[in-house]
Amino acid sequence: MKQNNMLAMILAGGRGSRLHELTNKVAKPAVSYGGKYRIVDFPLSNCANSGIDVVGVLTQYESVLLNSYVAAGGRWGLDARNSGVFVLPPREKADANLDVYRGTADAISQNIDFIDSYSPEYLLVLSGDHIYKMNYAKMLAYHNECNADATIAVIEVPKREASRFGIMNTDENGCIVEFEEKPEHPKSNLASMGIYIFSWKTLRKMLIADMKNADSNHDFGKDIIPALLADNRKLVAYKFKGYWKDVGTIDSLWEANMDLLDSNNDLDLSDPTWKIYTEDTTTLPQYLGPDADITRAYITQGCVVDGKVKNSVLFTGAKVGKGAKIIDSVLMPGVEVEEGAVVTRALVANDVKIGKGAKVGSADSEHIELVAKRVKGVE
Repeated sequence: MKQNNMLAMILAGGRGSRLHELTNKVAKPAVSYGGKYRIVDFPLSNCANSGIDVVGVLTQYESVLLNSYVAAGGRWGLDARNSGVFVLPPREKADANLDVYRGTADAISQNIDFIDSYSPEYLLVLSGDHIYKMNYAKMLAYHNECNADATIAVIEVPKREASRFGIMNTDENGCIVEFEEKPEHPKSNLASMGIYIFSWKTLRKMLIADMKNADSNHDFGKDIIPALLADNRKLVAYKFKGYWKDVGTIDSLWEANMDLLDSNNDLDLSDPTWKIYTEDTTTLPQYLGPDADITRAYITQGCVVDGKVKNSVLFTGAKVGKGAKIIDSVLMPGVEVEEGAVVTRALVANDVKIGKGAKVGSADSEHIELVAKRVKGVE
């Protein structure tokens, strides 16, 4: 069902500094995931599958690759007449000579004219750096059923982890009564997923008022949501049941890839009813040599394996030489592990080469080792 009355805006300008070298040259939403995907494929595919025709992608940090990637709207089926994926970079501000978004709300405020040109009844605001599958049409139906001014998707997290998130406190009817940003002592475990549906006329008024407030952070969590609550607007929590991962660290990105090894994983990238669209790369099929020893692995097209792979994920074009061992690890696109090398509990960045007989990572390490530079082999 087409959602012509709802327009989507994806916030994809973040750097993702906790991913270290992986985001030195690309924005976090453009980081590779799951063998052949990029993180931004998930919100874009969710929009396409939910019947949303118009999607604005707000880019900022290291946006060249991301801009060219998302501009090819056809790969998500979003290039038909009166629809598409639109790249929306920050605009230069004459008063400060800056071309940055000052906050999540400012990113939307700078594009009010773009949104107005489509006259939507509802605005869907999404984070561009989370991995999940969600039907936004069902969320919109709930928004209308509740006659809400804003609906915020939430997911239950373990109580011990709640202080890492923006927490929504609700009453017995599911109405949001308070928002706490990373509270030291959280009152609930309903974490905001960074997915919002607003009635556009209401949000538009709030954004214009926020733009004039010199003391504002111009942020949805810190400013807009509290302002809506203070104005006695109706905000409701939409409880999401399913897989959701904020891949903000090397450990969490590794974990999200490892989750694909579980046959009961809720993400299910092979689900034909909710396809995750991505770039169609031309490459040969995977090749498993006569000496390949593979146990519980996720191996993508173009891979060549002549060694041992155990409990690991290999992205497009990864190569594992004879006698090499890949254990509890993630090899991103184009990685080459030469003969006799051993990789354990590591995430190896795009196109990195690990030399003959080299050893990286450790089975006993608390955190996953990021290998972002070439590792010389044994001379």
